[in-house]
Amino acid sequence: MSPMITSILILNLATGTIITMASFHWLLAWMGLELNTLAILPIISKSHHPRATEASTKYFLTQAAASALILFSSVMNAQTTGQWSILQLEDPLAQTLLTMALAMKLGLAPAHFWLPEVLQGSSFKTGLIIITWQKLAPMTLLLLTWNQASMLTLTMMGSLSVIVGGLGGLNQTQLRKIIAFSSIAHLGWMATIITKSNKLALLNLTMYILISTPMMLSLIFSSTKTTQDLTTTWTTSPMLAPLTMMTLLSLGGLPPLSGFMPKWLTLEELLTQNMALLATVLAMSTLLSLFFYLRLSYSLSVTMSPSPTKISSKWRLKPGTSALPLSITLPPSILALPLTPLMKP
Repeated sequence: MSPMITSILILNLATGTIITMASFHWLLAWMGLELNTLAILPIISKSHHPRATEASTKYFLTQAAASALILFSSVMNAQTTGQWSILQLEDPLAQTLLTMALAMKLGLAPAHFWLPEVLQGSSFKTGLIIITWQKLAPMTLLLLTWNQASMLTLTMMGSLSVIVGGLGGLNQTQLRKIIAFSSIAHLGWMATIITKSNKLALLNLTMYILISTPMMLSLIFSSTKTTQDLTTTWTTSPMLAPLTMMTLLSLGGLPPLSGFMPKWLTLEELLTQNMALLATVLAMSTLLSLFFYLRLSYSLSVTMSPSPTKISSKWRLKPGTSALPLSITLPPSILALPLTPLMKP
């Protein structure tokens, strides 16, 4: 793919998300989502591998169905209320349909089956876009309609996503599938808390993007694709291995790293609103996710040696590859916990 075509696709990708985030009319929001979907399809399938083609087809079918459901719910609401404003979603059936459509776009359980398959068929760079940038537009619509969305539907889907995300990643060896189930679990935390505190949902999304970005960049720089590849990261990238391990632990929510902050505040808010059972379910389910993060971290640490290794380092970074994005995004992904008092709503 030529640089000009790539630039046009990335520009359209950014434009679609910005249109959706800035719109107050359902048709404009739908148009931004469609532009966003059409722009990423060539990026997913650019390798011309059958697996990439399959991934782009699954992504298109899922996103097109979700967009059609969003348009249908907005039309139904317009027929009932006579207006197209996003902030005036009053029809109960339209609220439920919109919640389910946005859940399908995000990859919440039980509409999550497309996400692991699409990520497995994509490159790590494309996967980074799918789990970060592609979540912004649907999450914006959820944040705009958080007080009108179906609370029961979002809470049930969020809790189920945390459980499915933890169970699904246990028996995986492909890192892209593990990252996909991790994304499902984190989206479950956001969906559960968004109807109780939209500020905490936004904090969860921000911290998830800040932690996922350096983790994906670390895997890209070290050319790591499976759990077995993690065992050789120390010999190929000695400085990157401990940093990747800390980022994984932060993504798992292990204190005192940054990933613990949104989970801590979310559980505190749920207990404040007398939802102890829901908080217990989330806390117990996230232990499943933490287990496979610890397993990945162990794979990284098992080959670390305090003495100089005799194995020659086989640096697999391509010539001209810059580590600047990783060095910028890494500190907030592991060192943001002291900011917790400033984050309380």
